[in-house]
Amino acid sequence: MIELLTDPQAWASLLTLTVLEIVLGIDNVVFLSVATGHLPAAEAKRARQLGLLLALGFRIVLLFFISWIVGLKDPIVSVQGFDLSIKDIILILGGGFLIYKAVGHIHEEIEEEPGVEYKAAVKTAFSAVVGQIIVIDIVFSLDSIITAVGLAQHVPIMIAAVIIAVGVMYVASGPVSAFIERHPTTKVLALAFLMLIGVALVADGLGFHIPRGYIYSAMAFAAGVEALNVMAKAKREKARRGH
Repeated sequence: MIELLTDPQAWASLLTLTVLEIVLGIDNVVFLSVATGHLPAAEAKRARQLGLLLALGFRIVLLFFISWIVGLKDPIVSVQGFDLSIKDIILILGGGFLIYKAVGHIHEEIEEEPGVEYKAAVKTAFSAVVGQIIVIDIVFSLDSIITAVGLAQHVPIMIAAVIIAVGVMYVASGPVSAFIERHPTTKVLALAFLMLIGVALVADGLGFHIPRGYIYSAMAFAAGVEALNVMAKAKREKARRGH
């Protein structure tokens, strides 16, 4: 353990893995922001905190079962010519769940009548949101840890990278959620991101890997365009107030 502190390769692994975990954590932050969007501010904050705490817990627990995690990649069943492992099945189910939730929320955004607020049944809504967060945390944690196992050999390095990444996610989740709430058009964009991530997870489960670089590049470009729209809208509103 002590020798890791003086090993340049260990520090390089920590830096690389931390950056990758933060990038993969974007999915988690977007889902948390969307899933808690209909809750009152205090409940939403508590749900995000609980979600990130669970994400950290799931990741650390999984790291102590690395040999079991690696074994999840072994095929256990063949369906229509596809050899599926437990990992593949989890990714397919998790991706399908993300697609289902994203499509459902987009439908709500389109069909929602002006002035209608989702304040009813807050108690059941909170428990339902926490349940959804747990399901997605398990899927994202599994994906994250399998990536970590491929990049680092020492569990302490993996744990340190996960803790740092979740810390960054905690700091970012509040501002991201607040931004989405202030700018409703970005919510549809965030839902489209979730749908894209869901499709990528299902594709991974079926053996068709979509490089994450392509997905995140598309997300970054779309987010940049939306940022320009938000700034242009703010400028127009400022000009109208000036008149």
